[in-house]
This record gives sequence, structure tokens and C-alpha cells, in this order.
Amino acid sequence: MESMLTTNQAARRLGVKPATVYSYVSRGLLTSKKVNRSSMFDVTEVEELAQRTGARGAVAAVTDRIRTRISLLENDRLYYRGRSVPELASTRRFEDVAHWLWTEYDSTGLQFPEGQEIWMALPESATLTDRIRVAVAIAGAGDPLRFDLDRGITTAKSLIADVVESLPMIGRPQGTDIAERLWARLSPKPPQPDLLNAALILLADHDLAISTMAARVAASAHAHPYAVVSAGLGAMEGQKHGAATTIAHRFLSRAETDPMSALAEQLRAGLPIPGFGHRVYQHRDPRADHLFALLREHDDLVADKVIATQPQTFPNVDLALAQFALTFEMPPDAGEAIFAIARIVGWIAHAMEEYKEPGLRFRALGVYTGDRP
Repeated sequence: MESMLTTNQAARRLGVKPATVYSYVSRGLLTSKKVNRSSMFDVTEVEELAQRTGARGAVAAVTDRIRTRISLLENDRLYYRGRSVPELASTRRFEDVAHWLWTEYDSTGLQFPEGQEIWMALPESATLTDRIRVAVAIAGAGDPLRFDLDRGITTAKSLIADVVESLPMIGRPQGTDIAERLWARLSPKPPQPDLLNAALILLADHDLAISTMAARVAASAHAHPYAVVSAGLGAMEGQKHGAATTIAHRFLSRAETDPMSALAEQLRAGLPIPGFGHRVYQHRDPRADHLFALLREHDDLVADKVIATQPQTFPNVDLALAQFALTFEMPPDAGEAIFAIARIVGWIAHAMEEYKEPGLRFRALGVYTGDRP
């Protein structure tokens, strides 16, 4: 029963009337099975017929292929609108790359607004990502023009500035670029805004990652940009997504004094070594390679000692972010905050793309597996 559809469900998927489904049966295109006096259809057979006929369905099923002009992942390389991301991270400012992703127009020296600190009463246990999520919600509630979807770029620039301004100050602010403003809120060490700028660019988008899918689903309902970002942040909060870099940071902190003991502890517990491998990349994560190369110019890396013990796999950007935070004495969840702020750019780019599509186009076809009346 888990792989069977009712007549109405099959009709919806095929975009036809129930009577047409029965005509398909009489013509040998579908096979009907009687279950409790009801006609049932194999979901695989229905799907194959839908693919052959090009049926979109009265209620379209979620597809794993969404047309996008934003990011390309190919042969272990990452491109934004056809441009190499590591190259952009070496030569461009975060603000200008954001504008490129949003508009496909080049800019030089683009400035985001100053931003305003959003006051929030949070417990001391609140993480940086907690603050980011609350800041986004409050900023949205305070914007009476939030439902004007044509203001997406203006909204995004102000939102990123407000989020940065709302994080607690650790160092001394220097400069007006987002990387310069954010550094003072993440590290007490002398500013290295070029490093942070590169990290923000490397993380700005990554095709249809799970948080981006969540953002696009919200945008398909024509949710305003603040709600789109909130949807992305909700998915990013998961243990298997944004939290991965904080887990990697905890591991590297233990490995700093005794790498072999930290490795042995993971293996003894039957846990994977955090920060290695990737579901998309096969042999290398170009974002990690680029960020590690920059970090090696500043210090010997704890991560390199761990990497040397893992010849069968490769480090990913979660490990690189964890090393970045460790090197410059940032909070354990600083990598998550960098990830979230950077990815706001990508979520907004995908939202603007999705706003041009037919609304509510993501509607999965449920296959009921519970008790029947």
C-alpha cells in the first residue's frame, strides 16, 4: 500500500479527470488493482506514464530539477553565474558579489547601509545564530513595506547590515565593508577582513542546498524576503547542515593539544570525524581548499594534522570554517554565523528567481500509508 495511489491521486498527478485514468487502464497504459473495492494504481507506473506524456499534473509534484541561473556545481568546482567562486573570493568584495548574484550586473565599491542595532532580550545561552534568527524576525516585523517583493535587493542589503549590527561587539570596529563590520563582532584579534570577505563569498550560495530549497518553497508562496530568510535559517539550524561547522570546531578544539587522542576518542565512540567528505563533491571541496590556503599564510593549522590521518577522504568547508574560528579566537559558533550571513545573499537571489515562477508550484503528491475508512 505504500507504493499505491487512489484514482483521484493518479488523476491529479497525470493532470486528467478520473474517467481518463480508467480509459488509460482500458488501453493498457495503466494497471488497476482492487483494494477494499477501490481501484489503486502503482505509483511508479503512474510516474512513468506522467514522464512519457509530459504531464505536469493538476497539482505538480516536487521536482529535483529546478531551473536556476545562480550557481553551478560541476567537476568539483563551484561557479556563480559562470564565474569561478574561488577567483571571486580572491578578487572581489562580498557586497559586489552579492550584487552580481542578485542582478547579473557588475559593480565595484557597492556599499550596504549602516544598519541599525536591533535590541533583543535573550538569555546568555543564546547563540550567534539565535541572535541572527531573532534579528531577522524583528527587522521584518518593523518593515511596513516588507510585502513589496520588488524591493528585494534594498531589503536584503538593509537586512544583512542590521543582522551584523545586532551581534555583540568583541573587537574594535574598523571600516564600512560588511567583512570589516562583522570581524569586530566575531574576533578580538587584529582585523583580517580580507580573510572574512573571502569566507563570505565562498559561502554565499551553493545551488539547491536544503536551506535554499526551504527558501525557494517560501518564495513560491510569495513570502516576503524576511520570511524567505527565516525559512532558510530554520533549515540551516539542523544538525546535518549549518551546525556541522560548530561540531567540527569542538573536535578541533580537542585536537589542538592532542590530535591523536581526539581522533581516538571519535573512533572509539563510533563517530565520524567531523568536517570531512561531502554529498555533492567527489574528491575536493573547492571552498575548503581556498580557505585553507589563505589560513596557512597566517598559522600552522590544527586541521592539517587531522587531514594527514584521513587519506581516503577530503576536508570540507565546515572544517575550514572551524579552523578559521579557532585560529582567530572566535566563538565556537562563529562559523555558523558567517555561514548564515553569507547565505542570506543566496537565499534572496533564489527568492528573486522564484518570484518570477508560477506561485505555489511546489506541492508534493502524498502517498497515504495509514488506515483507510
